[in-house]
Amino acid sequence: MGTALVIENDPSDDLRVLGEWLTEAGLELTVLRPHAGDALPESLDDHLALIVLGGDQNAYPANDGTPGAPWFPALEGLLRKAVRNHLPTLALCLGGQLLAQAHGGLVERSTSGPEIGPGLIGKRDKADTDPLFKWVPLMPDVVQWHRDEITELPLQAVLLAASGTYPHQAFRLGDRAWGLQFHIECDAAMIQAWAAADRATIDELGYDEEAVVYHTSAVLPDVEEVWQPFAARFASLALGTLPDADIPFSPGPGTTLPLLGH
Repeated sequence: MGTALVIENDPSDDLRVLGEWLTEAGLELTVLRPHAGDALPESLDDHLALIVLGGDQNAYPANDGTPGAPWFPALEGLLRKAVRNHLPTLALCLGGQLLAQAHGGLVERSTSGPEIGPGLIGKRDKADTDPLFKWVPLMPDVVQWHRDEITELPLQAVLLAASGTYPHQAFRLGDRAWGLQFHIECDAAMIQAWAAADRATIDELGYDEEAVVYHTSAVLPDVEEVWQPFAARFASLALGTLPDADIPFSPGPGTTLPLLGH
């Protein structure tokens, strides 16, 4: 049996509790750390799913054309292959931005400023028929920690959740690839480390570091209540045990009807 391939883009943002939820649901994980020199595969044929985590890099290239990280062009190629081949894909924060950008979306520095700490997002109508989001409450708790945003979704994307200042909080591409602007993988230790490393941004917002850590950590049980079942459903999709009736089909050019198994 294959495993879910996890791409860790930054040592500060690992799988943490999301990894526990996925393995509890029966999904085995293979973690690659390109930031530490791990090479990305050319193919996803041996994997049941693709999971792309966040990081401190920018999804978009610098002014001189240098990518946000040396492996990002190859990672975007894998994200395109995943969508094209109907491989269950979950991309968080930076990962979600890369998923959008790889399919013609636009990622930029947000004019709304940084978004840090606990937050609420609002589901859109199309989330009610999504195999993962239809079970998520109308305004779920999330953790936010980003400066950049997806300003334009890919043309074929389905918007699933939004917020007042960041309109593209969650989307689906095709029938099995989800991009999230927010974080669901954090534990209290991760939040504390992020706050210590990002004091300049916290000061820029006029926040108190201890208050950010306290209030973000306090919402983590609510985050788990919503997103642990979400992760379990994603694992079921990857393992081929999610009912066919729960899987929508969003055809694109040259696509064929998807099969549930791999």
